[in-house]
Parts: sequence; structure tokens; C-alpha cells
Amino acid sequence: MLKKIMLHTRRSIKFIVLFLIATFLIVGIIAFLYKPTYSVFINGEQVGYTENKSALQKKINNYIENGDEGNQNVAFVQVDDLPEYKLCLLKKNIVTNDDQIFSDIKNEGVTYYRYYALVDSTSQEEKMYVANFEDAEKVVNSLKEKNSQNANNITISEKYETELKDFTNSDDAIAALYVEPPKPVEVAKATTVTSRSSSGRVNTSSTRSNAKVNLGISLIKPVSGVITSKFGAVSGVRSSAHTGLDIATASGTPIKAAASGTVTFSGRKGSYGNMLVISHGNNVQTYYCHCSKLYASVGQTVTQGETVAAVGSTGNSTGPHLHLEIRVNGVAYNPQNYLY
Repeated sequence: MLKKIMLHTRRSIKFIVLFLIATFLIVGIIAFLYKPTYSVFINGEQVGYTENKSALQKKINNYIENGDEGNQNVAFVQVDDLPEYKLCLLKKNIVTNDDQIFSDIKNEGVTYYRYYALVDSTSQEEKMYVANFEDAEKVVNSLKEKNSQNANNITISEKYETELKDFTNSDDAIAALYVEPPKPVEVAKATTVTSRSSSGRVNTSSTRSNAKVNLGISLIKPVSGVITSKFGAVSGVRSSAHTGLDIATASGTPIKAAASGTVTFSGRKGSYGNMLVISHGNNVQTYYCHCSKLYASVGQTVTQGETVAAVGSTGNSTGPHLHLEIRVNGVAYNPQNYLY
């Protein structure tokens, strides 16, 4: 019995040794004749082979993200069919074709470009195009600084298209879009109030609120212009946070009553310069400050849209503008919650 077991064991060992030798020879032959590689398929069709799928895919991903034209305006490349990889054994005499596979990907790609349109918000017309946001922002800010009549209508729109437009440099765009502001309208009035003596009483406390309360009335813009200082702004030119809204426009521009009411202050008021206050009922008041001329006096009833003063730069002012305040019970509220 023991002899049979030993004989059987000896035969098993020989078989295992022969199997290992055969396996080693087969693996050696395969390694000599073949190499591990990846078969590449696009949309289900085999297009070639690559030995390094990671490097090939990285090259494709970079092309999708940045394109390959060296154009700074390339946003991305749309490729609908990305390659699929399957591991296989390839005869060593067969050459892989990474460059051809990448070329096939490029032929299928659609390049999208990013640039910026300067748009007239009134007509929605795209006036011209610039290469980057910095140039677009420079154009818009320069038009506002130059007080161009259309400054508030020119907006920036980011575009993604398959074809580039002809770009305009920022300086040429500013020159082309600039519109001369209207000349100040001279308003003839029988009487004006421009003396340094004040008439009436007024609350000029720095108490502010960012809330939006119901005024019970509708307001119109007293003037059109460029907003140069917003409600709550802090600046070295004033001792506390801004209690109103500054709208820059040409000196002498007529200031219209934002709503109907009764004039409760008309005259000089310290850093406010020449100032007019209209009370509209329910403790709602509008303040018009830094005026060059005041056309209404205390106790006078004015209607919405009636010219009550002219833009100036009196008091603590660095240039012609209207300082507009809206107060309820003496508390200043943000005019941009109701206007502009």
C-alpha cells in the first residue's frame, strides 16, 4: 500500500514539473512574439493600438480643454465620441499608432471660442467684440468716466461660438461707442433761492436702514446720470457712512421732484450745500443736495416731475452731482431700493 502511494506521488510530481516547464515555455514564446497593448475603439470601430493608454488619454483631455491652435480664446473642444480601450496581445512587429488615433479625434472635434460682446442693452445689439474680459471692463468703465450719454446702456456679454469675430482693441472701442452727453439745459425761472440763509427745518442725522419699507408713493428719477457713490459707502470725504445716493451729471441739469409734495426746507445746509427737501406725507421726505440753484421755497407745493432745482457742486462736493436721500421718520433708506 505504501509503495502504491509513493509511486502515485512520484508520478504526480513529474506531471507538475512537466506542466510548469510547458507553461514556462509557452509564456516565454508568447513574450518573445507578442507584447501587451491596448486596442483602441471609437464609436465601436477599432482605429488602432496604443501601448500607453494613460499618456494618449491625457493628450486627448488636454486637447479637449485647451485646443491645439495656440489661440488664447479657445474655451474648449467638443468631442462626442471618446476612445475606449481593451487590453490585448499584439505581435511585436506591429507598430502602434497613437498619432493617427489622436488625429482622428481632432478631426471629429468642434472648437468653441470664448470672447466678449459689448451690447447695447436698449436694442440688444452687439456693437463690437473684444478678446478678453479685462478689455471689455475697461471700455465700460471708461465710458462711465467720460460721462458718455450711453454709458449705462453698454453691457458685457460672454460669448461661446465656433467662429471668432473680428476683435476691436479697447481704445478703438471706447472711441467708437462714446456719445457726447447732452449740453446742460438752461432753465429760466422767475425766482431762485440761492442765499446762504436757510429756510425751514431739516433732519440730517446719520441714522440709516438697509431695509426696504413701503413708502406709499411711486417715485421717478430726479436726474439721469452715473452713480458715483452708493448708499452706505465709506469715504474720506465724509465723516460717516453715506446716507444717500450720488448721481453725477452736468452742472445746471434740471432736478425734478421725485414725487408730489410740499417743500419743507430750501437753502444752505453745511456740507450738503444748497439743499431742498420735499415732504410727501406719511413722514416720507426726499432730499436734493449740492444744488447750484433752488427754484422752490418752503411751503410751496410741487408736482411730480416739476423742476425744483439745478445740479451743482456746493458744500462738501468734489464735482457736479445730485446727492439724493429718501428718509422716513428721519431715518435714511437706500434710494436704490426704489430708483436707479
